[in-house]
Amino acid sequence: MASNDNNNRGAMWKVEHRKSDKHPNLNGKATIDGKEYYVSGWTNNEGGKKPIVSLAFTPVVKNEFTPEAVSSEEIPF
Repeated sequence: MASNDNNNRGAMWKVEHRKSDKHPNLNGKATIDGKEYYVSGWTNNEGGKKPIVSLAFTPVVKNEFTPEAVSSEEIPF
């Protein structure tokens, strides 16, 4: 196993400019079982308890478009 194996790991950073209270307080990326995910986190301090973080994972969709995949005959202009 490589010394820099990041499988089942991730990192999040504080969102400096949230556009609304519904936007996450934290965001980042994680790799789980070899698949990349965007991670969003919302912090919550209910009733004076320690802060709680609620997480959401969204798969990273890689763009499979490459210039070689489209021939010049398919371009309509």
